[in-house]
Amino acid sequence: MSSTRHGIIRGMKTYSEAFCPQYHHAVEIIGQRWAGAILQVMLAGARRFSEIEDAIPDLSNRMLSRRLKELEAEGIIERCVIPSTPVRVEYWLTAKGEALAPVVDALSAWADAWVSLDWPDEAGNAPAPPVKILTNRIAQSIP
Repeated sequence: MSSTRHGIIRGMKTYSEAFCPQYHHAVEIIGQRWAGAILQVMLAGARRFSEIEDAIPDLSNRMLSRRLKELEAEGIIERCVIPSTPVRVEYWLTAKGEALAPVVDALSAWADAWVSLDWPDEAGNAPAPPVKILTNRIAQSIP
């Protein structure tokens, strides 16, 4: 590893070159609170505000509305007003939004494999993380 004026070289890139503004912006978009859940529900077919709201527990109307507007501004979803009585509003994934399907699927698979659903107890205490003991280079988890 050697130094350059722009950063430390790792392989063929320096740390400063490894930062990608597009990647950072993409992570910020889908990493906002509830955005990933909204995308997952819409990829499964939800179109109306109430369908999305019903599919995601604890998501407030206000937050859902805000996230839908942000995803629309990014060109990930499209809002369609259907003139009927009463007026209906539906949301559709654009091609840009549909292109997120493999990303959402990969993140879901990663979460299934690596993310624990241990919730805090009634007193608000977080569960103790498992202790890892290294024995002959093999990590063993002890609950």
